[in-house]
Amino acid sequence: MDAYDLILRKKEQLLQFAEPVRFIFSHSALREGWDNPNVFVICTLKHSDNMISRRQEVGRGMRLSVNQTGDRMDNPATVHDVNVLTVVTSESYTEFVTGLQRDISESLSERPRIADEKYFTGKVLKTAAGDVEVTPQMAKQIYKYLLKNDYTDADDKITLAYHDAKKEGRLAELPPELAAHAGQVFQLIDSVFSEAQMPEIENGRNTKSNPLNANFDKKEFRELWNRINYKAAYAVDFATPELIKKCVVELDKELRVSPMQYTIQRGEQKDQATYDEVNKGESFRVKETLTELNKTSIHSAVKYDLIGKLAEETKLTRRTIASILQKINNAVFDQYKTNPEDFIAKASRLINEQKATVIVEHLAYDTIAETHSLDIFTQDKRKVDFSKTGDKLNRHIYDYVFTDSTIERAFVKELDSSEEVVVYAKLPKGFSIPTPVGPYNPDWAISFKEGAVKHIYFIAETKGSMSSMDLRKIEECKIGCAKKFFAKITSEQVKYDVVDSYGKLMELVKGA
Repeated sequence: MDAYDLILRKKEQLLQFAEPVRFIFSHSALREGWDNPNVFVICTLKHSDNMISRRQEVGRGMRLSVNQTGDRMDNPATVHDVNVLTVVTSESYTEFVTGLQRDISESLSERPRIADEKYFTGKVLKTAAGDVEVTPQMAKQIYKYLLKNDYTDADDKITLAYHDAKKEGRLAELPPELAAHAGQVFQLIDSVFSEAQMPEIENGRNTKSNPLNANFDKKEFRELWNRINYKAAYAVDFATPELIKKCVVELDKELRVSPMQYTIQRGEQKDQATYDEVNKGESFRVKETLTELNKTSIHSAVKYDLIGKLAEETKLTRRTIASILQKINNAVFDQYKTNPEDFIAKASRLINEQKATVIVEHLAYDTIAETHSLDIFTQDKRKVDFSKTGDKLNRHIYDYVFTDSTIERAFVKELDSSEEVVVYAKLPKGFSIPTPVGPYNPDWAISFKEGAVKHIYFIAETKGSMSSMDLRKIEECKIGCAKKFFAKITSEQVKYDVVDSYGKLMELVKGA
């Protein structure tokens, strides 16, 4: 009765650190549908021949946990690490995973699986400035982008290469016409189902905990941590004329509008078309397709609020946009007549890029009283699948570390064998820096032997390429903000930069 009261009537008491009950093991509550968020950490899934699928049973057991104040632990950066359900089954791991993945796949049967022009055409991109319908021209560009970068296979299905590239932050750049809506375009691509999107389920028989080791208590690591654990707030103050000048120069140099493209298709209706085919627009067979470019000025009854649209897309005032348009070259502005939509999309992207550059140039950080706690290194309770890790590490604060790319794996291998490195850590997702374009989480914190290098402490961001041309604009902006952040909170002994290899790291820490 006491346990019943604690679980169902005194749920808040379970949140208190003074409460001795830490975990509640339940093997039967799954089928009852209990909804206490603090109960199901471990569950037993009994074999059954009824119609309830594994997906439903496991779904009943998985609940987002809450902290001591009752807030859901649903931060996008840590939600999958904090909320873990351990399932004990009466069947083998292979049988359980196969059945669960099959149930999930069947429940997603309505999801599109083919990424072709037909699917993308007519879809609506939800942007801050309003809805943008994907035209046949845009659909063709998306399709060609996927095909060119091997993100689709011969059957127009999304490949594992796309999901790996997205996870590692190395997706190829979108065509300029699509870059202004990059986030929405990738959301649209992600709406196409692929097997790579299925949730990864770890085999508990192969996993073990990965606790902090003695390196975590080393004096060198604590000294490094005490230099970088500050939190800060930022402010941006820049002069509008400076932004206008930069935008005018960039638009005159880069704004090139594509001529209006139209496609003529000729076809005939099927002799015997079903109702579903007519309803889906599939009752006609296309016999001939012809694509033409219109390089002359278009004439349309549609009235564009050019200044208003650019103001919405860039979050600038109408006065500022008007000043920019007045100062650009007449030949550049005349392209608006050829293709208004393309002009607006490309001009918005170029202005936003210049705005991001100005933000970094005029960004200032000020430290606040609050600091990051060492607890962020112990909040990640995820167990390690040792079949997916390399050798045991010597200088990292954990015995094993998960890496996000082949670049990081090679970097760790050399870092861990370096005689000049005392201790290093993969910074947890809880360590983030606020920026105007979203929070930023650096990759590595490294402490070197005193006297071996000029910069004893180093914060590293590992990228496959260090060229600003190869970095997405948002990444470039975050890196610029991080440089200002660390310059503000740390001394000359601490350095932050982007590296693509251990060799580049040593060049930076030993250089002038």
